[in-house]
Amino acid sequence: MAYSEDYRKRAIDYYREGKTQTAVQEAFKIFPSTLRDWNARNEAGSLKPNYAKTRKPRKLPPDELMRYIEEHPDAFLSEIGERFECSAPAVSKALKKLNITRKKRR
Repeated sequence: MAYSEDYRKRAIDYYREGKTQTAVQEAFKIFPSTLRDWNARNEAGSLKPNYAKTRKPRKLPPDELMRYIEEHPDAFLSEIGERFECSAPAVSKALKKLNITRKKRR
């Protein structure tokens, strides 16, 4: 949960009144790095909390990965990774999410 803009402003004002960082941290129950971050944000111009977290786009689109696996059933993870420009462990995790096992049996 993010702190409100008003709460952040009160903590910074309390610090600027001459209180020590330790006193502000104890009064507002925040970490030292939080106070420094809020101070820097305030000097930059905005104390608004960043509620919206954006996700990175997936490197391995599930539908394309499934299609590639169907077309190349004997491909190694490293070969699939080269095709999608990612690592073999990333391919392994993506396949695990799709409940696809790639064990080669002799």
